[in-house]
Amino acid sequence: MTGETAAAQPSSQQEQSSSRHGAGTSDPTDRTESIADFLPREGDGPLSGQVVVDFSRVLAGPYSTMMLADLGATVIKVEGPSGDDTRHWAPPARDEDATYYLSINRNKYDIVLDFADADDLAVAQKLAARADIIVENFKPGGLKKFGLDYDSVKETNGEVIFASVTGFGAHNALPGYDLLVQAMSGFMSVTGSPDGSPYRAGVAVFDVITGLHTTIGIMAAIQHKNLTGEGQLVETNLMSSAMSGLANQSGAYAAAGVTPTRMGNAHPSLYPYQPMDTKSGQLIVAAANDRQFATLATALGRPDWADDERFAKAKTRNAHRDELEPELLEALQAHTAQEWFDKLTAVGLPCAPINSISQGVERARDLGLEPIVETGQGERVIPTIRNPIRLAKSEVSYDLAPPELGADSEQVRAWIDSL
Repeated sequence: MTGETAAAQPSSQQEQSSSRHGAGTSDPTDRTESIADFLPREGDGPLSGQVVVDFSRVLAGPYSTMMLADLGATVIKVEGPSGDDTRHWAPPARDEDATYYLSINRNKYDIVLDFADADDLAVAQKLAARADIIVENFKPGGLKKFGLDYDSVKETNGEVIFASVTGFGAHNALPGYDLLVQAMSGFMSVTGSPDGSPYRAGVAVFDVITGLHTTIGIMAAIQHKNLTGEGQLVETNLMSSAMSGLANQSGAYAAAGVTPTRMGNAHPSLYPYQPMDTKSGQLIVAAANDRQFATLATALGRPDWADDERFAKAKTRNAHRDELEPELLEALQAHTAQEWFDKLTAVGLPCAPINSISQGVERARDLGLEPIVETGQGERVIPTIRNPIRLAKSEVSYDLAPPELGADSEQVRAWIDSL
């Protein structure tokens, strides 16, 4: 969900205040030093010194700003009096905090501003005038009446990088719920069993992808600014991210006019590449090329498959999968899923058990990936999932726990008043 794209906008219908709060001509380094006195960050991430004002909520925008914050940026999360919707999306919860909110809001400072209040709106405009980066996901045009849209902000902050996230593009006011996009994009038409109902993904996949696309766009805009001194508008939307994220499925239609359909857990181009029953439990068997299939055939005690003209090559193997599958399943009955996992892994064949989330996290831990990190310090330390990016020259930071509502309002206001 794109947050304000799907949620009610602030109740005020007042027009933008006539007062303007200019960014001035101060050196950005001075600005960085100034904000660090009020809102310090630990570490020396590659985005240290970048000031991000986050007008987004729910998932796509907050996921993007968390990525920026993990990489060292000072992110100021601006919330209305009732807070980000995800603060209330529970269960599950950790004490009084919804885990949905905790999962995408670490390393941020937080201020509560009611745009219906003239003084609070003035603070929001000052923040926008001093930001290096702004991220918002209001309904298209929703910030204009507050003087917080790109065209308004760039008048006083010409170098700003302004990222706008919508559901279906800047000129379409359709509500941007991830589930709607999963349906409208065609994703659900290829998810589920062939003779069953279409299924949604178990996570808001296009919100996450859009958040990542937004971060990539911002990083590209930062490099452009480094080269030219120019800021710019960055636009992403869930529907376009879905078209891109569908990859080979949408590509099949674009390149060949083929409309993919649901195949359950089977793959349209590879076989075997799916979960299969064993003596006990299911195992993901992945033979992504002919060499891997030959390895699988030998491991299952059927090396003759690799010489069978029906099965030896990927194209013919796909065409004859209905003939091969009963033989595969019969061979797999010799051992349990775990036993096959050990045997097939030992000969270098990709395979995997189907884990629960808890088992997946523990497996990542066993692999040395340290999936859980404690974020924050002092009395508020929250376990969160590690940022997947590893940088050899600078470290990802985990110094700030997901903030309580308005926790840093005083410090943010003090910084603004000092400018």
